[in-house]
Amino acid sequence: MVNDADGMTTDQAVRSMLLLMPRLVGRAKRLPMPEVLRTLDLAPRHLSLLAYLQHDGSLTVSQLAERLEIAPTTVSLMVSDLSRRGVVTREEDDADRRRRLVAIAPEYVEAIDEWLAGSALAWAEVLADLTPAERATIVRTMRAYETALGKRMPG
Repeated sequence: MVNDADGMTTDQAVRSMLLLMPRLVGRAKRLPMPEVLRTLDLAPRHLSLLAYLQHDGSLTVSQLAERLEIAPTTVSLMVSDLSRRGVVTREEDDADRRRRLVAIAPEYVEAIDEWLAGSALAWAEVLADLTPAERATIVRTMRAYETALGKRMPG
């Protein structure tokens, strides 16, 4: 067992995280989804894509793929799926007519903002008082945890 600066051993930290993570996921899942979105059968993978569009505005499929760290073909399939449901639009980029920009459809902007606000506001609240280095440590740790879990998944 290794102590960190606050005196928590690795074993203590693991135990704390094993208790905390299910609570965190459970509370995030219980954030209410606006009625207009419930019938759309949105999957968790859509959440990240819509969050980027909400926070960053219109993006190309390539930009979304880079942010989501997945293949452009996968993003293209997700965008097509959401486009068929009317959740996102694809429009020409005025600056470059060869490019198509993906955006949240106007009739869903408010509902998606409402849906994502709880999680975003909670993160903003807890991250605001940290230094940039501390925020980077949290993000790096969460990514490393995701990678470590991935190593333990079959296939």
